[in-house]
Amino acid sequence: MTSKYFLPFLVILLSLFTSCKKDEFETDYNKSYAAWTAFKSSTKNNYSYSVITNSWTGQQTETVLTIKNGKVMQRAYTLKLMDSGTGAISIKQQWSEDLSQLNTHQEGASILTLDEVYAKAKKEWLKTSKDVDTFFESTNNGMLSSAVM
Repeated sequence: MTSKYFLPFLVILLSLFTSCKKDEFETDYNKSYAAWTAFKSSTKNNYSYSVITNSWTGQQTETVLTIKNGKVMQRAYTLKLMDSGTGAISIKQQWSEDLSQLNTHQEGASILTLDEVYAKAKKEWLKTSKDVDTFFESTNNGMLSSAVM
């Protein structure tokens, strides 16, 4: 496995495949977390992952975060728009921040390591309630793909 690994983390996605009850997602989460820690160890905590959003209007964003030695070192963002008439996709906005420029742009995913993403998923996104469906996917070699409440 290379140290540069793109892990799509789909925070907002209209078509999620798996709905989990509390015990179910805790077991899935624990398996996924174990896969993550094994991957992190194998790459010496150097990796990249993507956060992708899609809109019904044809807008798509992708933020790629690059982590070295457990710290976010770079964030790159692309906004693509689809022409509703032709279906052509064009890049509307694109930028990249290095360590000295992190958080200088409003757009893009939050600057989080995957350790922070897993913690946030467990504490916030995967909390269950009677009236709320919770979704959890781990389709990237067992690692977290999406977690939505």
